[in-house]
Amino acid sequence: MKISQFRDSVSRRNYLEKEKKISLDAVMKVLVDEEEKIHCENLIGGISLPLGVAGPLKIRGEHAKGNFFIPLATTEGALVASVNRGSKAVSSSGEVNVSVQRVGATRGPVFLTGSLAKSKKLYEWLKNNKSNLAQEAEKTSAHLKFKKYDIRTLADYAYVRFYFDTQDAMGMNMVTIATQKIVEFIEKETGIKCLALAGNFDIDKKLAWINFINNRGFKAWAEVNISKKIVKEVLKTTSQKLFDVWLSKNMIGSAMSGSLGFNAHFANIVAAIFAATGQDLAHVVEGSLGLTVAKAFANGDLYFSVYLPDLMLGTVGGGTGLKTQSEARSIIGVVKSEELAEVVVGAVLAGELSLLASLSEGSLAKVHQKLGR
Repeated sequence: MKISQFRDSVSRRNYLEKEKKISLDAVMKVLVDEEEKIHCENLIGGISLPLGVAGPLKIRGEHAKGNFFIPLATTEGALVASVNRGSKAVSSSGEVNVSVQRVGATRGPVFLTGSLAKSKKLYEWLKNNKSNLAQEAEKTSAHLKFKKYDIRTLADYAYVRFYFDTQDAMGMNMVTIATQKIVEFIEKETGIKCLALAGNFDIDKKLAWINFINNRGFKAWAEVNISKKIVKEVLKTTSQKLFDVWLSKNMIGSAMSGSLGFNAHFANIVAAIFAATGQDLAHVVEGSLGLTVAKAFANGDLYFSVYLPDLMLGTVGGGTGLKTQSEARSIIGVVKSEELAEVVVGAVLAGELSLLASLSEGSLAKVHQKLGR
């Protein structure tokens, strides 16, 4: 019998228990949401993740201002402690200044034009029909706005990357539906056929320089100045030692390995917050992109900054409405997606700062042996 033939999670779970001669009691107990509100096919239950809290982290942004506790869902020992120590260092120094800019969710179909001449025809047609594209896209949702497009051609292939403002939703379902409407309009008006609605020019849930350079979702910055005293007492190191590790690891080490992320562990913090707040976990790969900057001053003070060029998140839609994820987001106390993005980049700075400090003082293995085993 196929698992999809069962009508509810209880029947599927009972079937698996008998078929595999196993117990799924814990999986059953974890599920706290009503089945009809969960977007997961062949549902049988839920999986729990330990949830810790770091902070308070003092943030000053355009949207998020004040002291914030950071919920982190993780199975990695020492991660919450690391973000907590970084938050203490930042907050003891005053605050972390943050800034975000909405770029928009993207979808990038590929068209088969048939010739270079027809590729040029499509290029010119798109340039002359931007308002019509917007009109077609915005028919699909009152919460979506068409922003712009990029086009690249190769031989008789044309790749078009559409950008959309999806308000407080992360928005990939919205932009997929809107792009389908645009594609149908293009095919009707030009006779040029779309080969795939997603042609990897999005670029969605993958590492790519186009997302680093042209950005996606939100691009976000954070910076802090930390006194010599706080560097010594809280981070247990010196600014020069931390700078030396940053240069050799984040910059030179990343270049030597061909990394697209010139950072220590952005993905750690992004993944833990995403899991806690119901984000699409596959977008953690995009959250791993980014740069860290450290500067050691002659007086022993430290300047520290992070940049995330591709942060895909939201506060409505997807898994954000699940009960435990909603409660976790209430710990942060944000409503708008811009607020959440500012808190995320501030938390990434705190975690990045603490790890580089730990490496510079030589305590990484000792801390993981104590907290992670």
